[in-house]
Amino acid sequence: MAHPPPPAGYLFSRGYTAYVFSLLWLLYFFDYIDRMVVVSLFPFLKADWGLTDAQCGAMVSAVYWAIVLFSFPASVAIDRWSRKKSIGIMAVLWCLATAACAFTKNFTQLFAARTAIGIGEAGYAPGGTAMISALYPESKRASMVGIWNASIPLGMAAGIVIGGFIAARWGWRHAFGIVAIPGLIVALLFFFVRDYRTVALGKSAEAEDRAGDRSAARMSKRDIVRRFSRTPSLLFTYLGFAGMMFTSISMSTFLPTYFQRVQGVPLEKATLLASGIMLTAIFGSPLGGWIADAWMKKRLEARLLLPALSAFLTAALFLAGFSLPTGGIVQYGIFLLAGIASIAWASSAIAVTQDVVHPGLRAVSYALCVVTQNLLGSALGPVVTGLFSDRYGILTALKIASAMAILSCILFTLGSRFYRRDLERVERVALVPEGGAAGEVR
Repeated sequence: MAHPPPPAGYLFSRGYTAYVFSLLWLLYFFDYIDRMVVVSLFPFLKADWGLTDAQCGAMVSAVYWAIVLFSFPASVAIDRWSRKKSIGIMAVLWCLATAACAFTKNFTQLFAARTAIGIGEAGYAPGGTAMISALYPESKRASMVGIWNASIPLGMAAGIVIGGFIAARWGWRHAFGIVAIPGLIVALLFFFVRDYRTVALGKSAEAEDRAGDRSAARMSKRDIVRRFSRTPSLLFTYLGFAGMMFTSISMSTFLPTYFQRVQGVPLEKATLLASGIMLTAIFGSPLGGWIADAWMKKRLEARLLLPALSAFLTAALFLAGFSLPTGGIVQYGIFLLAGIASIAWASSAIAVTQDVVHPGLRAVSYALCVVTQNLLGSALGPVVTGLFSDRYGILTALKIASAMAILSCILFTLGSRFYRRDLERVERVALVPEGGAAGEVR
């Protein structure tokens, strides 16, 4: 069946693009519901199995360590095989693993099931990012990634709230089983969306554009490694990403402790106050992407200058808030602004991981970013901040975590100096929809 030509810059019609994007958004939403539902079940698991806090925390960490280990191999399958099939299989896996948690009999079995959830989720962020980069014009890339990432805080909050609601009424096993169902339905739908044909890894634009020419030069593994290692804007983005995740995860981990210890707020209210700051990501992520795309029309380096500015504001606002007398609406208002700044950088930084690499390596590029941010940021942040807290107190520890954003500001600024050159070196490849003709060179 012939499809009408899409609008300029789009792979498919606007309506079909919106449909595929909606499925991607819902999968990310259910991804984080399945990832975080266990948090609300800790009291029930502790009561039934006598688990320690360390064991409860390990069930969250299991997902992230699996993501670190499997993101890269999953991204290779995404880039070199099929976006829709890879994403569909991964989503089915994490949904079935979530449902399997309902049938576990002890901590070891539950830990294994949680690890399987992480294996399924490992390639979703790289795969979804690669698809969104293909679905929309380059000028809208950061904006759409921002809207997509707004599903993360909503999914986290929904997982905790829904899990607790179900567990209180029908038991914690039902919570795992019920939240797995809607994600599984969307995952099955995704197998039937249209994808773009896998992009050949040619060494030049001319070689890439000669469809079916087997004599065209192909990148070797050494060529691919060389491309990544010789793209400074990309490397600085990876490291800047890690620095911001160090700050963000430290804040989400220890802000409840700060409100409780320093301000004397009851635990339930402390958690609510911290959640309010983290939920600003719903606004900050799309806003940052929109600003970066608008600014880019006037200044090409905006997709790295915006993260640099966002990182600076994150550090300045958090440090200002922690320096004020504790409590009060002014301090909390500053923290809310800091929460917005602490996520506004992400959508444009993610866009950079797609901008300056070969279109056939986009999932791999973001997978490397995921590994870097988890190893140097998300995994280190809570541990290092906790150590500083034990030695110097929670207030000093959070000030140090805030200052880490300054390092990211420097890294993003350095990356912006190479962005134009790196962008000009990227092969311009015509993406070809399944069952269609080559589209605009991207």
